[in-house]
Amino acid sequence: MTVVGREDLRTYAPIGDGRTVALVAADGGIDWMPMPNLDSTPVFARLLDDDHGGCLELSPEGHSGVDYTVRRRYLPGTNVLQTTFVSTAGTVRVTDALVTGIAGRLPWAQLVRRIESLEGEVRMRWAIRPGTRLGTAAPWVVRHDGAHLMRVGATTLAVLGEEIGRARSEQDADPFPLIRGTFLARGGSRHLLAVVATDDEPLHLPDPATLDDSLERSIAGWRTWSREFSYEGPWSDAVQRSALALKLLVYAPTGAIAAAATTSLPENPAGGKNWDYRYAWVRDLAYTAHALVRFGLREETHAALSWLVRTIRAHGSDPHVMYTLRGELLDGVEEFDVPGWQGIGPVVTGNPARDQLQLGVYGDLFAICRTYVDAGNVLDVETGRMLAQVADRTCDLWRERDSGMWELPELEHYTSSKMGCWQALRDAVHLAEAGAIPGDTARWASERDRISTWIERECWSEDAGAYTMYPGSAALDTSVLIHAESGFDRGERMSRTIDALTAELGRGALLYRYSGMPREEHTFVASAFWRAGALACVGRHDEALTAMDELVAHANDVGIYSEMISERDGSFWGNLPQALSHLAVVTAALTIREVVPARALAGH
Repeated sequence: MTVVGREDLRTYAPIGDGRTVALVAADGGIDWMPMPNLDSTPVFARLLDDDHGGCLELSPEGHSGVDYTVRRRYLPGTNVLQTTFVSTAGTVRVTDALVTGIAGRLPWAQLVRRIESLEGEVRMRWAIRPGTRLGTAAPWVVRHDGAHLMRVGATTLAVLGEEIGRARSEQDADPFPLIRGTFLARGGSRHLLAVVATDDEPLHLPDPATLDDSLERSIAGWRTWSREFSYEGPWSDAVQRSALALKLLVYAPTGAIAAAATTSLPENPAGGKNWDYRYAWVRDLAYTAHALVRFGLREETHAALSWLVRTIRAHGSDPHVMYTLRGELLDGVEEFDVPGWQGIGPVVTGNPARDQLQLGVYGDLFAICRTYVDAGNVLDVETGRMLAQVADRTCDLWRERDSGMWELPELEHYTSSKMGCWQALRDAVHLAEAGAIPGDTARWASERDRISTWIERECWSEDAGAYTMYPGSAALDTSVLIHAESGFDRGERMSRTIDALTAELGRGALLYRYSGMPREEHTFVASAFWRAGALACVGRHDEALTAMDELVAHANDVGIYSEMISERDGSFWGNLPQALSHLAVVTAALTIREVVPARALAGH
């Protein structure tokens, strides 16, 4: 592809190490890299602050961006990115990874960039430009025992390398200090550039001679993980890439799963809807674990469930909507005085939905526990008791208004929330009958059936020909489509709801979240894949296959999705990589594979 600017989030490809995620632009720049943790205030955040955010630059010298083309790919079965620059002077390949150690994840963050000459002679330029941690710290560059160190608040970074030319520190550079260099890539030469970082702790300086080995070890580690990945079916490349994207969002120190790798990327040009997604939502964790179990990935599933139940118990028996990656409750929302992506603010940490009542969370919690047990695993006694309490609470709470899946300020009897409560009690009965949890199954079954009757009576509108967003409303909501896959409704009413949603909110295979959203934001990736899966569940197999084929093609050049896609030009909006988007890819593909005859899947 021709190198384009940063006006489209499609240009970014994520890499990670189980602790943090970096976003690599098509021009070789790294514009987002919280170090050492995903939820750290980022030293490199040009993504949100073009002038003072900080970045890592690496590209052919003396080219404007139109004089060379770029090819990108992930090495097969890995989250290691290869970028190939092709110019009239020659061809250079850059391999990027946040690397791991001999025993697995390193206790510090370490980025390694390997530059290889493939043809001709190309002078490469690089620069490490630390930012202000979103306006909260002043970078400072020092020399230590031959190495260049950067201090930005409590974060300490070191720049290391082999065959990268003479590194020059510029303490008085405008606007902030930097370290830069140039070198000539020619004759099959190989060069290594690395950045290591810690936060509020000592910094280990690796031997530059070990950098290439650490990169190769990381490639091998990713491929070992991918060999455990079990999926044979349609859209296999998209499914595997989505599984690898989800793996990037697993915070290895605890097992929590982040909703996305970024904060404050806007959902529309007007701004305002700029949220921090670097937290663990119960909903996303449940969906992820469900998918990982179906792939036969045991360790991540166990870690996610164990983290979730421990975290819930630590803060009372009622699950919160989200937690920090370390299992803490969120402190609140903090806004930073920086411009935001493309000048669209605000830039924030925290999330205002932390204290909302979202009844669908109860269904999500029971879904992950049922998936775990049905896979042949055993719940501990305390988890069983907690789930019994949650089931009893669901019997009481399902009649209340809540904020719904979309975390809305307006409290209503949202249809999908009631379906989630139905799912929770259905799965509670299943778990109790399997001997996994204690409890009064008669009560749970009675309330389950009462919820189902209530939804059928109150939430269906014959005039709309659909399940509406809530009783008495004419609005439609794509989150009800999740409950075709859950099994609440795979019949005529769900089929008619799909048609109503498509007519009002559909744009080809793309879909807006709910009524009114075409005026406020872009199409929602997950909703579109939910529709594809729901079509399969109601027996409309050809339509499901057509929708999936179109949607898979909407990924960027390396198979990544953001939260939203513009129907006008296909540009990405919202945080990325987005767990819910990639989960929807996986879930739709798995559901279609399960319900569509194998002969119909040929060629997909």
